[in-house]
Amino acid sequence: MRKDGSSTSASASKGCNSRPRARAPPQQARLRAAVRLRPLTNGKAEAVSVTASDPRNGPATCRRHAASSAAPFLGHLASPQPSVCGAPAASLPRPDSRHELGSIYEMPPGTEPVDEGVPPPIYRDDENEQPFSDDSTAAHATLVDASEASDEEQLTQKPSSASKYIPPPLQRAWKATKAWVKGPQPPRPWSIRPLFPRVQRAPINLLDRYFPKRKHKIALLVVFYIAWFLSFSLVLHRSAFAADIPGYGSPVNIRCTDRLWSDANSCGLNGDQCRPFANQTIAFRCPANCKRTQVLNPHAVGAKEINYRPLVIGGPTDEEETLENTYYRSDSFICGAAIHAGFISDRSGGCGVLSFVGERSYYPSVNRKHIKSIGFNSYFPRSFGFLEGTHSKCQDLRWPLLGVSLTFTILLSLFTSSPAVFFPSMFLGIFFHVALASDPPNLTDYYSIVSIALGRLLPASFCMFAVYKFFVRRTLLGLDAQVEKTILWLGGCWVGALNNYTFDKIPIERLTPHDIKNQPGAVPALIIIVLTLLCIAIGQAWCLRVEGRLPRYLALYGIYVAVILILVAIPRMNVRIHHYILGLLLVGGTSMQTRPSLLFQGILIGLFINGIARWGFDSILQTPAELRGDGQLGTTLPTITAPILYNNIGTGLRPNITFEWALPHPKHYDGISILVNDVERFRGYEDASESSFTWVRHMDGVPEYFRFALLDGSARGDYTKAGTWHSDGSWKQMAAGPS
Repeated sequence: MRKDGSSTSASASKGCNSRPRARAPPQQARLRAAVRLRPLTNGKAEAVSVTASDPRNGPATCRRHAASSAAPFLGHLASPQPSVCGAPAASLPRPDSRHELGSIYEMPPGTEPVDEGVPPPIYRDDENEQPFSDDSTAAHATLVDASEASDEEQLTQKPSSASKYIPPPLQRAWKATKAWVKGPQPPRPWSIRPLFPRVQRAPINLLDRYFPKRKHKIALLVVFYIAWFLSFSLVLHRSAFAADIPGYGSPVNIRCTDRLWSDANSCGLNGDQCRPFANQTIAFRCPANCKRTQVLNPHAVGAKEINYRPLVIGGPTDEEETLENTYYRSDSFICGAAIHAGFISDRSGGCGVLSFVGERSYYPSVNRKHIKSIGFNSYFPRSFGFLEGTHSKCQDLRWPLLGVSLTFTILLSLFTSSPAVFFPSMFLGIFFHVALASDPPNLTDYYSIVSIALGRLLPASFCMFAVYKFFVRRTLLGLDAQVEKTILWLGGCWVGALNNYTFDKIPIERLTPHDIKNQPGAVPALIIIVLTLLCIAIGQAWCLRVEGRLPRYLALYGIYVAVILILVAIPRMNVRIHHYILGLLLVGGTSMQTRPSLLFQGILIGLFINGIARWGFDSILQTPAELRGDGQLGTTLPTITAPILYNNIGTGLRPNITFEWALPHPKHYDGISILVNDVERFRGYEDASESSFTWVRHMDGVPEYFRFALLDGSARGDYTKAGTWHSDGSWKQMAAGPS
């Protein structure tokens, strides 16, 4: 046999008319035997075995064995009488020979035959490529199926009934696609080789040096957890429970969206349900990060409609912008107004005292503290300002708490190589940080926040257990790049968990057709997001292909897409993909040990944590009413005739305006509601035969705005857009559509 092994291969091919197949698995490619089925004239199949040359057994030999069919002949390979195939017959190899063909089936499952001196398997992407190298020392004979034999060796077969209707080019393209999707043979699992391995292994080596035993490490971990819990709890208690404000008592915890006046007619006729209008103070406490709180549906302020901006109406009325001369309409966001006035900080929140100042007639639009307030050029019955000198240092300590959580998570990540310790610790620590500190639910009672966080923890933990078992463990197992793991995985997880500071700045408040169509910048942002995700998906799919796992993941994501399409087809329901759902759906594509996968997996786990800790398990299917919130209802609008104006110039009487409408009201409605300057001033019902309304001008020199809605008992429909009675006595009819 020559050094390159070519003589062995040639002799086997010449004697038995066989050729090497690159499609064989690695363990079969190492064997020195080939088996073929030949059709015989007597209707039986002939099994031919080839034994390659071996220093112990002599040159290559052939044996023929008669068998009734292709299936059982392997089991009786040693029993039939051998005959010569182009050369004198040679005896079969010894049972303990490494070339014994029967050993393939006698091995325990999962055992690979070992052949000394055989070079390692050659990776290839093409199934038909010959995986020979110059240093090959053995013949690459294979065990092949009858269906893969040459034409003269193959048993008579009929083409399948389906394949004969498919053009050969399509069949070849389909086979090539299948071969490409399966990836290289054998697969190549990814593994991260640390940059500067001695530096990255230093924390683990240090731990092993001073705490060599397992029980020492467990004790150290328990002490670490206790220190983490105490540090976080002490800072959290100081942040959540503020001291009293001298003279005003304990402040009330309010949310970023809290207001002193409800929309439309919620405060009742003349606003009586929201009294008192003046001479009252309230001690309050605002959380941090309220500056970006916006209205998400069209909101009427006089004749204006605002959306996707903070609801802050008014501001400083003097050039010096003193706090004494700063006031806001009472339907403004309290915390947003306090930030706009410079009373508290958006970064840390704060406490203070607000006072009701009654009716005001001018609310300027002022751009201050990165908030542009809304102007209103008429009167409103209730306004508020802030008392100077009552600002208290009861700050929201979410940033110091972030420092505590970051410190402990980084230390644990650097000194822990076990995924079973690392992942649960990161999940629990970051979950409670989000739920209690960085992005808690909108509740004023902190004990309720703790209760909700614990209630959401159990189902979230179950989800994370499944994610860890099937996806995360594969990524982290055997990874000793401690610094890279901390920067990529843990850093990405914090980026996703702090979604209200990171991805929340993307101008897409809700992934719904309404928001994408109406929110400024939403369409370009969505295009960029989709293109970015597409590029990431292509890269991850390539990595999965190299590992030989692309087919199963294509099937998995095909199921995901099919389920989503089925949900979309359900009538009267809307599909809403929350970011915790995105995390669960996409994390499977990161289950490999590459640096991009570490980063993407951390981000997705962080998004899941933020979504559950902040919002809970919101349904993927929601009703239109749930998505609408306080938006327009789409109800019938009343028909109002042109008003009758009495300006009463020179008579000493105040101007007045009269509106009339036809009776009966449309079906399902029995009354009408009228707002003047966004306050309900009239509510009339059909059974009282009320078909008109007269309003006397309340204040000279300012316009007044009128809106109308139909009533069904105490429930109202949509209000019309505002009609304007100008200060000069002229009337501007309302535009079509709801407000």
